[in-house]
Amino acid sequence: MNIIILGAGRVGESVAESLVSERNDITVIDLDPVRLRQLEERLDLRGVVGNGIQPSVLREAGAKDADMVIACAAADESNLVVCKIAHDMFNVPTTVARVRSPEFVEGDTLLSETGFAVNHVICPEESVMRYIHQLIDFPEALQVLEFAEGRVSLIAVRASAGGSLVGHTIGEFKELFPEAEMRVVALYRLDTEMEATKTTRVLPGDEVFVLAASDKIRAVLSAIHNQDKPVQRVMIAGGGKVGLRLARSLVGQCQVKIVEQSPKRCEYLAGQLPSSTLVLQGDSVDEDLLMDENVSDMDLFLSLTSDDEDNIMSAMLAKRLGARRVMALINRRAYAEMMQGGAIDIAISPAQTVIGELLAHVRRGDVVAVHSLRRGAAEALEGVARGDVKTSRLVGRKVEEVKLPKGARIGAIVRGEGRQSQVLMPHHDTLIEADDHIVIFIPNKRLVREVEKLFQVGATFFG
Repeated sequence: MNIIILGAGRVGESVAESLVSERNDITVIDLDPVRLRQLEERLDLRGVVGNGIQPSVLREAGAKDADMVIACAAADESNLVVCKIAHDMFNVPTTVARVRSPEFVEGDTLLSETGFAVNHVICPEESVMRYIHQLIDFPEALQVLEFAEGRVSLIAVRASAGGSLVGHTIGEFKELFPEAEMRVVALYRLDTEMEATKTTRVLPGDEVFVLAASDKIRAVLSAIHNQDKPVQRVMIAGGGKVGLRLARSLVGQCQVKIVEQSPKRCEYLAGQLPSSTLVLQGDSVDEDLLMDENVSDMDLFLSLTSDDEDNIMSAMLAKRLGARRVMALINRRAYAEMMQGGAIDIAISPAQTVIGELLAHVRRGDVVAVHSLRRGAAEALEGVARGDVKTSRLVGRKVEEVKLPKGARIGAIVRGEGRQSQVLMPHHDTLIEADDHIVIFIPNKRLVREVEKLFQVGATFFG
């Protein structure tokens, strides 16, 4: 696809990096020539210096032939205007805008073709909040991702010493936990993917990716960890956009404390949050402050400031002082990869949380959901099997007959709609039917195009 990205900031850069790796033709527009030159040197893309709301700049970037414009500049108004110009003047089929304001919601009349012509809205702050909420709801998971409108969940967990799965083979799981039907789609040991077969034995520290019906997730987590203590006490370092959104959403669910350095921002937070939320003015890397506020009693410590280094330091300090679980918001990809799973339990990348939302619009075939895994290295994809035996590579075939690229595997099939739907953990002889939603784990993004082809219906396809 020919894709134009407005904005070479952290989100724009991460989006460009992800899409370039999939052999798309990417052009990035930004006012900073130095930043664009650095991107051109590092990635296979073209940079155009200028203001993207000017038609001449969009024309130079190739808007006439663009399949998609992704506007992720810092200002909402710039992103909205760019989408409008791209649609009205250049007939760009798909427009995506990063919009922070909660007053612009996808599907609203203001964003329709007669308004700003925005097909899809992304909000990294909202995406991060939803991501964190999933981890609060399932506190033993490293990642929780939903498919088929929430009927299926993919969870990543770290097998702990003493857990019920440790020492057993994947083939033994069904006998051990008949009430928690699951499918292990991947297993990583020391950051290396292991072959997840029936004879693979789970060891302490293994990162296991499991697909299951969403209503069985708690049973699966309990099986793996022997414990699933609810999160009741939360401390948030940083009262910025993400911190405030999260604190608001946790009212009535958890006891929340926010540590914010700016006195002015503290006053604002106190006015926006109920009295049950304690707002503290101070530095989150102040050991005395954390000890005085009983960080050791916290079920979860979240470091959500705009500074990666502060987030890393405060999360590591909170962990050393006894917080049960710590998470840190880390923008730099190298930092996130280095810190994940060490002293910091979970490193949250704002850009990675929105990549999946974008990828679903980039995919070919009848792909309805995409989630990025392992910090962008792997992917889980949900597609719908359309057509019939003559026109589809999936419909009317057994799972063992589907020609998947090496390493890719079918993890779950959802059949039917609404309350009548069934979540199937497919076996080799499970027959795929028309309109089945199929969730596939893809260990390497280079294999994505081959998987996409499975969901493309051909006029005369005969296998």
